[in-house]
Amino acid sequence: MNESVSPKRKRTRLENYDYSQSGAYFITICSHNKQCVFGSIVGEGLAPPEIVLSKYGKIINTQLLNLEKRYSCIKVDKFVIMPNHIHIILMLQKTGGASPSPTISDIVCSFKSLATRSCGLRPLWQRSFYDHIIRNEADYLEKSDYIINIILGKETSEILAHGHDDLETFATGTGD
Repeated sequence: MNESVSPKRKRTRLENYDYSQSGAYFITICSHNKQCVFGSIVGEGLAPPEIVLSKYGKIINTQLLNLEKRYSCIKVDKFVIMPNHIHIILMLQKTGGASPSPTISDIVCSFKSLATRSCGLRPLWQRSFYDHIIRNEADYLEKSDYIINIILGKETSEILAHGHDDLETFATGTGD
């Protein structure tokens, strides 16, 4: 008998770690198929590069800013919206109430759902997300510096090299 076995998906979260505990978390969420739907990078050359948000990028920006209103236990410390992904530093402060504190997965899932609904694009996001638990001040400063300076870095050059004019294709659903 020749049964095909699906490969097991690699676990992306730390086993036995309580993702609802207080702390700082660096999170990366990518657009579906890494399509450049959130905006474009302009000004490379004489002018310093900058990100110009598309209408979808502006919706993502609003949804990120609304996270603190939705969850009183979090602070969106820093974030950057790139053409095909976002980076966020979330500060989570566990509350002592009767209700359980949300986990990072709960917060990201809610954000992705609300952003998808607001944008009206399906699928908008890649499955899952990347997280890094920020363990100390040096780690925080490294991630914070990365967010602040990403527009000047290698990642921006790679996005520019692959082009960012596929927004129309993505929005109409004609892409691969």
